[in-house]
This record gives sequence, structure tokens and C-alpha cells, in this order.
Amino acid sequence: MSHSVHQEALKHHIRIILHGKEAQNVAIRDAVRLLRDHRYKIDVRVTWEEGDARRLAREARQLGIDTVVAAGGDGTINEVVNGLMSGDLRLPMPSLGVIPLGTANDFAQACRIPLAPLEALLLITELPAVPIDIGKVDGHFFINMATGGFGTQITSSTSEELKRALGGVAYFLTGMTQFTSISAVEGAITAPDFEWRGRFLVLGVGNGRQAGGGHQLCPDALLDDGLLDLTILPQSDQSTLADTMQYLILDGGDALQRAMIHKRVPWLEISATQLLNINLDGEPISGQHFRFESFSGTLKMHLPRHSPVLTKNSEAVY
Repeated sequence: MSHSVHQEALKHHIRIILHGKEAQNVAIRDAVRLLRDHRYKIDVRVTWEEGDARRLAREARQLGIDTVVAAGGDGTINEVVNGLMSGDLRLPMPSLGVIPLGTANDFAQACRIPLAPLEALLLITELPAVPIDIGKVDGHFFINMATGGFGTQITSSTSEELKRALGGVAYFLTGMTQFTSISAVEGAITAPDFEWRGRFLVLGVGNGRQAGGGHQLCPDALLDDGLLDLTILPQSDQSTLADTMQYLILDGGDALQRAMIHKRVPWLEISATQLLNINLDGEPISGQHFRFESFSGTLKMHLPRHSPVLTKNSEAVY
């Protein structure tokens, strides 16, 4: 590494916000040590309880740190994004990086962010950040996806212990135990040049593409198009209910994709006749009325050059 690169590395301040359960992760420690040896300025803050990642991200913006790295699962990324967005809007926004350490890593997987900590950290230090959109619903920001209906019933009730022990299989087991209690939600959805009313089994509002352990509810979503991808699976008959189970948990579903309604919109509103649970990047919120909006180019993020979630790569074959 040349002297000028050394100087550039020293000027760039990176803060890693690390999920507490990964505090002793050897691969993370080795990656940070290696980059520090190359004179990158990296500090690490470890979370202890819910809300820590949000507070630490907000503090990082206040301190003028250049890049904030969410090291954890989709929930950690969500907290970090909300912390960055809740800071003083007059202050410069740090760029965002991700080191995937969760069970499913839905956002990172869809973006093609490396799962190995050193590779993910090298991506952050070597590639410039690009502008991406952020979604917002009723005061909550999200970077990946909001889901409602059947998929939310499963993911929100799958215990952390089961997810840690079994990974994606945990969603299958939880779904099987709850199959008899699956119910549709009745509501109305309004967006520019679009209105829909009825009963739905699955709802996805995607800035990103997948949720719930690899299920691509919004397979064509892009992070930088200024739009949200809406997916609705209407209720039709009992066979559709069984097919839904297979699609969401066993990763099948060509027929289900044809039954789904897809729309790309800058905003949408949902009104439900009953309490609707929404899973927001792994974080639950509840209500009967929601307004979703896309905020274009709000954040800059370090992504692989050929990430399929960027507009310039959307026609590429992977």
C-alpha cells in the first residue's frame, strides 16, 4: 500500500456497530485487525440491548464518522438505518456498509454482499458508496422489505433459539405448526393509478427483494429506482392456501407468482378491517392504516459492482 493510500485510509473513519452475540466472533476480530494494520481507522461498538444500534448510529452521524457498518442480521441493519435517519439532518450522512452475521441475511443475500467478514469489510473499504433509496412507513424507515399476512405470522413467531439452531428450516417447522390458524386479511390498497380491495394472504412492499429466509416476494425490486415494489397474493380458495404454504417455506411457486399482483409505485396506502401485523426488516409494527413512501437516493451504500439490485445491473444475467 502506497504512502498516499495510507494517508487516505487514515482520513477515512469507519465505525462498526456489532450485534452483541457476535462480540467474540474471531473472523470479525481478524478482519478488523488486518485493516487496522493497513492503517484504516476502524472502531467497533457492541450492542447490549434493543435500541443500542440505533443510538450508536445516530451518535456516529453526530461525530462526523465517514462510514457506519451494520454487523449483524436484518434487524441490526434496520436499527442502524433508523439511527442514521433520526440524526441531525443538517449533518453529513455517513455511508452505510454491511457485514452479514444474521440467520437469514435476506438483504445482504439479495445484494450479493459477501458473507465472509473480511470480504465484506474489504468491499466497504475498496468500493465507493452509491446512492440508494430508503422506504418509510408511519415514521419507521426500512431498507429491505415490509411483509404482512401469512409470511409475517410465521417469521414473527419463530423463536430466535429455533432460528439459531436450525436456520431456514425453523420457518418451515413454525409454519407447519401454525398451518391450521392461517387466515387472510381484508383491506384496501391505494397507490398512483392503482386501487385494490379484497382479502389477501401475502403482502410485500419491497425496497429490496426478499424476506423470511430467502423468499423473493419482490424479485425485481431495485434499490435506486425511487420506487417500491408492491406484491399481493389474493385469497382465492383452499388449494391456494396450501400452495402458499409450499411457496413461502419450500421455495417453490411459479404458479403462485402468476397468481400474485405486482405493482411498482412511489407510495401506497393500506387500510385493513382488522389489526394488521407488518414485519419491517424483521421488526414488528401493528395497525390498521399504513402509508408507505420511497425516499430516493437518501443514503449512500457500499455494494458490489455487479449487484443485481442496482438499476445499471438490472438487465444482467446472474
